[in-house]
Amino acid sequence: MKLTLLFILLLNIFLLSAKAANFSLIVHKPFNAALVDITQNYDGTLSLLGFTNDFKKGFHKNKTYTDPFEYLQSISHKYGAKMQLLRINDKAQIIASKTIILSKFAKPAGFVKTPTNGYFVGGYTMDGTQLLLLLDANMHLIHATYFGTKNYDKMNKLVHLRDGGVLAVGTSFTSRENQDSIFQSGLGSNDVCISRFTKDGRLLWSKKYGTQDDDEGIDAVEADNGSIIILSATRKMGKTEAFISRVTQNGDNIWIKEISEKQTLYPTRLLQLREKSFLAVLSTVDGAYKREVYLVKFDSNRNILMQSSIATTYSTQLNDIQEFSDGRLIGVGFVEDDHNRDGLAMIISKNLKLLKQEHYGDENYDVFNKAVILANAQVGVVGIHTDNNSNENNMWVVKLNRDATLAQITMQSEDIYKQLYKIFEKEIKNKQLIIKKDLSIEFTDTSLYFQAGEYKLNKKQKAFFTKFSNKLIPFLYQHQNQIDTLEINGHTSSEWKNTTFAGKFLNNEELSMKRSYETLKSLFLSQDKTKQKYLTKILKGSGVNYRNKIVRNHREDKEKSRRVSLKIILK
Repeated sequence: MKLTLLFILLLNIFLLSAKAANFSLIVHKPFNAALVDITQNYDGTLSLLGFTNDFKKGFHKNKTYTDPFEYLQSISHKYGAKMQLLRINDKAQIIASKTIILSKFAKPAGFVKTPTNGYFVGGYTMDGTQLLLLLDANMHLIHATYFGTKNYDKMNKLVHLRDGGVLAVGTSFTSRENQDSIFQSGLGSNDVCISRFTKDGRLLWSKKYGTQDDDEGIDAVEADNGSIIILSATRKMGKTEAFISRVTQNGDNIWIKEISEKQTLYPTRLLQLREKSFLAVLSTVDGAYKREVYLVKFDSNRNILMQSSIATTYSTQLNDIQEFSDGRLIGVGFVEDDHNRDGLAMIISKNLKLLKQEHYGDENYDVFNKAVILANAQVGVVGIHTDNNSNENNMWVVKLNRDATLAQITMQSEDIYKQLYKIFEKEIKNKQLIIKKDLSIEFTDTSLYFQAGEYKLNKKQKAFFTKFSNKLIPFLYQHQNQIDTLEINGHTSSEWKNTTFAGKFLNNEELSMKRSYETLKSLFLSQDKTKQKYLTKILKGSGVNYRNKIVRNHREDKEKSRRVSLKIILK
């Protein structure tokens, strides 16, 4: 079940070694902590939303209590959650950290970027009041809006709207009092509560929906026509049922539909697909309490288009799902047996079939809560990690590749240069090649030059380029998310006997391309099929003719000009 990782990132300490480090950061905080949401900023950095737990300080100072009930009231809510925002760079280093100071303990439900690079942060206080915070780009609090009923409310999701506003999706305990201004149709103990805000954080409306049983708002999305699709759960007689519904942009009911299944259903996520249909993510639970992923695709007229149950060996749940540009999906959540829970990543096809899954974590409690697809098609994921022999939760963020494997730390050109220099330290010392800071590679051993008019590799050249490629290509493959092109340039000297000026140019152009091709072919054929498939995406052969001939003391060095060179181009 396990794919055990060695986590080498604690807080913002990062050590760059000769081997690439996995992009995995664990942030330890006292009294348990977790990350619940992630977004990419306009400068490419990642912002993370989570919470830590803390004690209020200064209680009972210089005060004597005679009433025991007054004392008990004074110590209530002394311990609780504080919202935390972090920003990390492409080396998994913390570059900003902010605890949002509020008068009450509060947990976050999610956050949304504003056009000014700030944040809407949604959540709820520990005594049951929903709140929406507006923060600037430096994570400073601009204003806070507290809303809800006088009973216990909880926000589960904050949804971005096209007009720049947000939608808060949650649950409210019914008050059953007419003077409750937002009470509309809730009849049970708990009701779905939906609240809409403008782009400047002003509350437009807040409405409740539900049955005579316990209802919970799980998620929502805005359809293209401005209506709102809602995913909710209803609990009655020990069973949980899932519902999808549609309301107008003003919150008026249009339709509601139950997702029918014999087993208990736990809804977790709602996604609008690129094809404009919707995907509900749920978990089925059997008699042995084993969870399996259940996906339902439907349209805005409540027609069920596709259903899929993904059978797994271990109990499995997806907490979030995102869609790649090619229609494939990545879901994140957890997988568990009797003794351990791991973070889970699943790759799912357009027709909702499981293509691949990966498990991440240590021998303890680990879970993925939220994912975001990044500009480079990697995936940022946040959740909870628990160290071995520990009972305390920690904040956890990782980056995954498109195939759900763990991504590596993004390196700058200078970092790649240093690593290449170390990899080819022996060849550089033996004066067989030089590596420049622009990531071009020149071969300086005389045995690697071509004879006049020749382009086929001799035995020494073949042996060298095979050894060379077996060092270079795995390194490029390891950092494929940063490598755009590997150029192989063929060069010639400027002479060509017994021909015209045009003939000299054209003959050397053809010769330089042949030298490039023969070297490209040698590098390509020396690799296995996986690396060859990768090379088809980055290899570029070109003939440079004698434009870059080697000149020493104002004279052309014809021998050294008959060569090939390489250049690595980053994305």
